[in-house]
Amino acid sequence: MYKHVFKRLIDICIGLVALPFVLLIIIVLGPIIYFTDKGPVFYNANRAGKDYKPFKMFKLRSMYVNAPDIRNADGSTFNSDNDTRVTPIGRFMRKTSLDEFPQFLNILKGDISFIGPRPKLYCPEKYPNGLPEFMKKSFLVKPGVTGYAQAYFRNSITNEEKFKWDGYYAENVSLWMDVKIIFQTFYSVIARKNINTEQSYKK
Repeated sequence: MYKHVFKRLIDICIGLVALPFVLLIIIVLGPIIYFTDKGPVFYNANRAGKDYKPFKMFKLRSMYVNAPDIRNADGSTFNSDNDTRVTPIGRFMRKTSLDEFPQFLNILKGDISFIGPRPKLYCPEKYPNGLPEFMKKSFLVKPGVTGYAQAYFRNSITNEEKFKWDGYYAENVSLWMDVKIIFQTFYSVIARKNINTEQSYKK
């Protein structure tokens, strides 16, 4: 009942409560983002939702316009305190997770949930024969603004490990687990734990 009914109702309530704060953040940070390099305020990424269906995820842009796409060896996004692609305001937003706040708009749209696996890149061309087995479980539920792997490990583990923990969450969704993830997320953000990864990477 919680997974299929109450979770969505809670999402709508959270989205409506967060909406004024989201608009305030956009009003305050939007001009700074724009005048940094005269680029767009938002970064609308192609992401995979429940059942691996695509959707546009809203984020505040934290990188310079036309920054190269650099990846770790396992295909995950490269993050570093010394990443020259990130703007000064982008560095602040990433450390405080303010760049993620527009995703509350995705919650209201029904694309994502407040708690769920972090949205993954939508790349169907990479899987012509279907998703690998280790990835499938993580797409049984809607992605979220924060999730089990995000709250407990953030960027300190590999992509495959994230899929493992996201799959664990998808199979064990409960109100109590969601509450624990919320508290762990606040702790991780305040303590600024596991924000970046210095793994080897490839372009």
